[in-house]
Amino acid sequence: MSKFHALGYPRVGAERELKWALESYWRNDITQDSLLDIARSVRGNNWQAQLDAGCDFLTVGDFCLYDHVLNTSFLLGHLPRRVNTTDNTLDRIFLAARGRAPSGTPVHACEMTKWFDTNYHYLIPEFYAEDSFSLHADFLLEEVRAAKQLSDKIKVALPGPLTYLRLGQSKDGSDRLDHLDAVLEVYSDLLCLLKEEGVSWVQLDEPILVTDLPLEWVNAYERAYHRLRGAGIDILLATYFGGVGEHLSRVFQLPVQGIHLDLVSAPEQLSAAVDQIGPYKVLSLGVIDGRNIWRSDIELLFQSLKPIQKRLKDRLWIGTSCSLLHVPYRASAEQNLADGCEQWLSFAEEKLQEGVLLANALKDESVKRGSQWLDQVQRSVARQISKRVHKDAVKQRIETIIPTAWHRPEGYDERQALQQALLNLPLFPTTTIGSFPQTKGIRQLRRDWRDGKIDESAYDVGLRDEIQHCIRIQEDIGLDVLVHGEAERNDMVEYFGELLDGIAVSAGGWVQSYGSRCVKPPIIYGDIERPRPMTVRWTEYAQSQTNKPVKAMLTGPVTMLKWAFVRNDQPWSDTAYQLAAVLHDEVQDLEDAGISIIQIDEPALREALPLRKADHKTYLAWAVNSFRYCYADAKASTQVHTHMCYADFDDILEAIQAMDADVITLETARSAAALLTTLEQKPYTNGIGPGVYDIHSPNIPEANQMESILTGARVSVKDKDLWVNPDCGLKTRRWEEVIPALKAMVGVATKLRSEADTSVESVNVD
Repeated sequence: MSKFHALGYPRVGAERELKWALESYWRNDITQDSLLDIARSVRGNNWQAQLDAGCDFLTVGDFCLYDHVLNTSFLLGHLPRRVNTTDNTLDRIFLAARGRAPSGTPVHACEMTKWFDTNYHYLIPEFYAEDSFSLHADFLLEEVRAAKQLSDKIKVALPGPLTYLRLGQSKDGSDRLDHLDAVLEVYSDLLCLLKEEGVSWVQLDEPILVTDLPLEWVNAYERAYHRLRGAGIDILLATYFGGVGEHLSRVFQLPVQGIHLDLVSAPEQLSAAVDQIGPYKVLSLGVIDGRNIWRSDIELLFQSLKPIQKRLKDRLWIGTSCSLLHVPYRASAEQNLADGCEQWLSFAEEKLQEGVLLANALKDESVKRGSQWLDQVQRSVARQISKRVHKDAVKQRIETIIPTAWHRPEGYDERQALQQALLNLPLFPTTTIGSFPQTKGIRQLRRDWRDGKIDESAYDVGLRDEIQHCIRIQEDIGLDVLVHGEAERNDMVEYFGELLDGIAVSAGGWVQSYGSRCVKPPIIYGDIERPRPMTVRWTEYAQSQTNKPVKAMLTGPVTMLKWAFVRNDQPWSDTAYQLAAVLHDEVQDLEDAGISIIQIDEPALREALPLRKADHKTYLAWAVNSFRYCYADAKASTQVHTHMCYADFDDILEAIQAMDADVITLETARSAAALLTTLEQKPYTNGIGPGVYDIHSPNIPEANQMESILTGARVSVKDKDLWVNPDCGLKTRRWEEVIPALKAMVGVATKLRSEADTSVESVNVD
């Protein structure tokens, strides 16, 4: 009969227990044994949730202390050599992840980027021609043995060998595929060990199959999986985040025992999959959404799957579309959300229940007469017909916005001259990305206000004190363009979600972003309106405290969309324009308050890029146009900034230029070479600030490292267009790290100005 399984599970703990334990360990407040005890407890709770729900397999191997790709690097004996400054195995992993650990000399952390088009970050494997690989399976085997004490139905989930290689980065120009045979040898040894441990199924995740793969990578699959079948263990090859497309026939011909397809992202691949599955393979269909939080239309799923179940019988598995890593733990704790939308939510625990319920109904249709089924159907229907979701006035405004290609009438050079006359900034102006450390005092102030221990007036006084403190520090450091520090914001997206109608904010909907970093995405459930200005009073107050310009901070429409759980009953583009409309009104209010620099952050624009190039043009058209609408009516003298994460911009530099922000700041400290190469080939003609300070690491950067990035940028960027700034916001760092780092950064800018002045004087003399 049909089975249900999850491809993976959240791993920070329902109360973020692992987050707190990791940070305590890094501060030397707890021992490594205590950290591991807490991790085992979280892991055990995850397994118990799967068992309680009635899953047919207990998924293991997906748990990790920092990142599953980094875990795979360790498993393959492939951590960077520079982390071998300690004999402590766990600390070597943390050195690779964050550049610092309780033991070992601080090192340069591995680069980090988004896991496909999700909001999760992974640590990029590094490859050199001379690399060797060896199996280090102790951590995984301990996990398998612990799971076997709870259930004999074990499925081990691991990144597949080709996905691991593809997601890595060659550091010396060598071909990553040259390592395939060596990597396969380690995988083969691992599969043999798992078989000896009594594991019957291994799930090898190969999501790169839903991307545009070069032919040599596609051809490598046959060689790889013929090699792995010799281990004699059943393999479920899992794809997700899109459709396999033109690779589908090849995938189904591979010598594996099962194929998993994501039908949430690509339902169109179902028919061909059923036709090609053959008489022996298992077909696992990911129909429970692993990335979004809405209740499934379980009746619709039943009707589509029942004919397939009759045909395939026990060779049909029901699964989550991808790992549940991307959703929070449980929706049952959410109460009194905006417009009662908590009734429509399904987090990880509820998704397990949905999947098991669906699988049971496929086995026995009498399940459909039970209260659990009827409740699920009722919740789905209630959301579809809710009048709280749709607002005619909002829809009518969007209908008028979408057809127009929004542009500022003045060109960049004309705007820059007007802005410089107003702002009088020096060469190489220094600024930050927006947020400053969220101290214990700030968090306690916000907590006391939310708990009713202090009133609105006392809260405002506390925030003003924090803003004034932040302004004084920036003046002392010598920054040129200041920010108010965002003391009032718990998160750059959630903050706006709390202030906009049509968006709900959960109480405990935390998901992992990377390592111990968790975010709580707001829930876009309906049409969006702005009841009142959102940022004006804090920015206006900050500007009143200094003679230097203060930059207002907004989060852009694509980033708010990408970093939220988004309604799935209309196109993303419609929701993006709704967000752009409220930001357009906010920009107008900021201008009216006398603010002359406004930053509209779009760090998610690159990560939201579709995985297939064929879909890029459509996405970039509405993404760029919705951004431009935010400031379409701004004065030419108002300097518009934006910020983006990561330096992989080759495919979208034209679109970034089309955004026409006066200044763009980029996250590049870990990957400056990639940006500099791009700029040499495709110059960017507006203002640009390549990040010189890696804020994801507690290490304080050396001045010469920062100067090197800027010197490299000056080859392709005019001095008048070059800004100096950190990689990203400083919310997660401590003042003890931030102040010396920013002082060093300002010192580098000052040195560059002096050199530029000397050069000008020399030219004048000549």
